[in-house]
Amino acid sequence: MKILIADDDSVSRSLMEILLRKSGYEVVTAQNGLQAFELLSEQGAPRLALLDWMMPELDGLEVCRRVCGRQGQPYTYITLLTSKWSEDDIISGLEAGSDDYLTKPCNPKELKARLRTGHRILRLEDTLVQAREEMRFNANHDALTGLWNHGAVLRLIRDELCRPARGAVQVSLLLCDVDHFKQVNDAFGHLTGDEVLRQMAGRLLESAGPDAAVGRYGGEEFLIVMPRCGSAELRDRAERMREAVACRPFFAEGGPLSLSISVGAAAVDRWEAGYALEPLLKTVDSALYLAKSTGRNRVVFADFSRD
Repeated sequence: MKILIADDDSVSRSLMEILLRKSGYEVVTAQNGLQAFELLSEQGAPRLALLDWMMPELDGLEVCRRVCGRQGQPYTYITLLTSKWSEDDIISGLEAGSDDYLTKPCNPKELKARLRTGHRILRLEDTLVQAREEMRFNANHDALTGLWNHGAVLRLIRDELCRPARGAVQVSLLLCDVDHFKQVNDAFGHLTGDEVLRQMAGRLLESAGPDAAVGRYGGEEFLIVMPRCGSAELRDRAERMREAVACRPFFAEGGPLSLSISVGAAAVDRWEAGYALEPLLKTVDSALYLAKSTGRNRVVFADFSRD
């Protein structure tokens, strides 16, 4: 594990560096507090830090405060090293954000034992962060396809529509439905149907473009949000997506399957904060119904207006 030693005393710094390298640490050193803070702010910075209390530029307490004040960076476990030993000094160090406190000169065995404690705490922190991120992902993504789930894609639509300050927007919506999907489930089973939906999700993501958000709206329906996409561009992009699905077969345990999608699409060029989303969703849903009732494997474009 990478560790930072920050000490303006070159002899003390060298002795600790030798000790910790022999203990298997990757050691980074700093000669003053400002250099220490800069090293701790870099990408891939050490997660363990030994900071001398008294240093030029910034003292150890100020480095602790600045590290603790950062946002969005991994936790750094900091041990302050000092000859100060009073209760007030210990309290000051801990209140500044240090995790541990050692008086100099350090007992090598005690130093290594305390660092092992810091290492365990960092592993626990990483486990908790990973669990939190997994919970956040699961709350916003569909378990089968990995796409945005129903609630998340609706929030994304609202965010895009309400982003401009004066009501003028350029956002397009597409509601896609897999044609004759029930026949896939009936003929080959739900496991094959699930595999088809996963492949469909990948194909829609690939063809929608990097700026689009693709969500599973429910069942075999997919809702796609295209920011900065007006009605003229929407026609080309929607047809490309339809063709991307129909142009080559899907492969599952039952063998190759030729599938298509029906699409309802609408472009929005004006939106106010007080508008309800339901009329827009109803517009694309009606266009999708028309696409399916007039032969499937086609895109129907609807005009959307609040007037």
